[in-house]
Amino acid sequence: MPYINYQNREITFKVVYYGPGMSGKTTNLLYIHSALSPDLKGELITLNTDEDRTLFFDFFPLHLGNIDGFNVKFNMYTVPGQVYYEASRKLILDGADGVVFVADSQPFRLEENIESYRLMEDNLRHYGYSTTQFPLVLQYNKRDCVNPLPVGILEEQLGTADIAVFEAQAMNGIGVLETIKELSRTIVMRFQL
Repeated sequence: MPYINYQNREITFKVVYYGPGMSGKTTNLLYIHSALSPDLKGELITLNTDEDRTLFFDFFPLHLGNIDGFNVKFNMYTVPGQVYYEASRKLILDGADGVVFVADSQPFRLEENIESYRLMEDNLRHYGYSTTQFPLVLQYNKRDCVNPLPVGILEEQLGTADIAVFEAQAMNGIGVLETIKELSRTIVMRFQL
């Protein structure tokens, strides 16, 4: 559920990028942050481990228009992809209004994608969310890899036929903005109902 500040007339939604380690979650946020005009974004905060992977989250507020006179803001986070940070991943999902699941398109990462998605489902259920009724977008990242996973294989394996799917190359910005635009649109539409 979004945070509504009546005094400042601001609605803040929480978006979480979730997926296996090194799938491109942080790269998505870095691209979005670099593509936005300075007046639309806040500071990007990154916490890294010694291996230069995101430990807890990447976060920045993104300001997008208004709803009924309220300014709309999206706080965007990534979770650590490594399974041994499961408690942190679960905590970051608390209060989320929508999720981009970033899958790694390299064929040898199929099982990691499936495991990460299942853990995300479990974590969302812990907070009372169902992935069938929750704003969720699937991004097949790293589409420039050799023999990428065919689009549709994850949906088939996971039983998620109705999910919005995007192909991306986050390093080049391909498909990144389209992914977040769709999730943002879905979140706002759900809130207005």
